[in-house]
Amino acid sequence: MSTSTAPNAVAAASAPSQPNRLSTWLQFLGMGVVWGASFLFMKVALEGVGFTQVAWSRLVLGGLTLGVIVLVMRPRVTSPTGERGPVLPRQPIVWLHFTVIAISGCVVPHMLFAWAELHVSSSLASIYNAVTPITTALMATLAFRVEKLAAAQWAGVLVGIAGVVVIIGPWQYAALTGSLLGQLACLGAAVCYGFTFGYTRKFLSTRPIAPATFAFLNIGIAGAIMLVLTPVIAWQPVELDLAIVGSLVALGVLGTGLAYIWNINVLRAWGPTNASTVTYVTPVVGVALGVLLLGERFSWHEPIGAALVLLGILLAQGRLRLPRRGIAAA
Repeated sequence: MSTSTAPNAVAAASAPSQPNRLSTWLQFLGMGVVWGASFLFMKVALEGVGFTQVAWSRLVLGGLTLGVIVLVMRPRVTSPTGERGPVLPRQPIVWLHFTVIAISGCVVPHMLFAWAELHVSSSLASIYNAVTPITTALMATLAFRVEKLAAAQWAGVLVGIAGVVVIIGPWQYAALTGSLLGQLACLGAAVCYGFTFGYTRKFLSTRPIAPATFAFLNIGIAGAIMLVLTPVIAWQPVELDLAIVGSLVALGVLGTGLAYIWNINVLRAWGPTNASTVTYVTPVVGVALGVLLLGERFSWHEPIGAALVLLGILLAQGRLRLPRRGIAAA
């Protein structure tokens, strides 16, 4: 999601409870900071390891972290009849669905973002991650047909797409360059997240799976896939120091592990709509860290495009409404 993470992949498995608790606010801010900082962590880690090794590390460490949490908690869902279900699902089709979203929501986008940061700034990558609500609206509506967008929401999608075009700045490129390909990779990762949310809504949202188990299956299966691919993607020489190791651990244990649990708790307390506002926090954190710690700079069109993307998200999520024509008679 992701951070480059997928913040609402477990939304369907969570139910709102008591809001306005300090712990909920702290967890919300925690996941916003961790997911926003993940782009900085990737940039630092890439100084000593390959982009596939970055993706490998975060998914394996994240899967192990969530696996320990599930092993300790042993979460179960209680049926309407009072019967407690198994810790892990038993139907093979459920495991197949989780394998699909592990690939589309973790393996592919994590590698795309890591590769992209070889060519673009961490700040710009964090901005592209914020495009996810736009790609989610398109996938949920056009590909999976689990939602219908009103006119104002379609306007938001179009504004968001216009913002992406402004960020890319196609007038700058006479041919394919590393920067352009890096931006397209970031956009591809956001499309993967959108596909994953739509797929989850269609095939997994009604299944009785505990939230912690949901997160573990999503990340854990992705980590298992990466372990199988180890000889291909992770067996290259590395140059490690404390900053690189710390960045990889933070990406895995915090960004791809604990932050998913925090997200579940926020979803339970606030519901998916309010929890999704973390989308507004992560790019702010990502940009701030990139500028302050890495000395990254923007071209004039990138913040303008980011503002259009944010406007599009607000419209697409119904948080901002277009003015109605005419004024009602007194």
